[in-house]
Amino acid sequence: MYYFLEAEGAAVNSSVSMISTLVLLVAMVAIFYFLMYKPQKKQEKETKAMLDSLQVGDEITTIGGIIGKIVSIKDETVLIETSRDCTKIRILRTAVRHVDVHAEDAE
Repeated sequence: MYYFLEAEGAAVNSSVSMISTLVLLVAMVAIFYFLMYKPQKKQEKETKAMLDSLQVGDEITTIGGIIGKIVSIKDETVLIETSRDCTKIRILRTAVRHVDVHAEDAE
């Protein structure tokens, strides 16, 4: 009879251990989601909104550090003017890091 109670206690301890391990695993996944995945998605959403709102006349900075004013926009490319000599460079829309001055603010 004593052996039966010991075996039953070991089974209860084993199931409690499995449940606590499962809870710990779920907590780690939740922490990973809220600390890494969600902020990354928010950043991607903000970048997409910024790229979609580009318009002619905006002053931008590219990923490579080139500063210029948007002259024209096509599907995936942007033509920018970079100096007083009217040097024009065609870049990919995704190469825009941020908008320094919006066209309506410059007027």
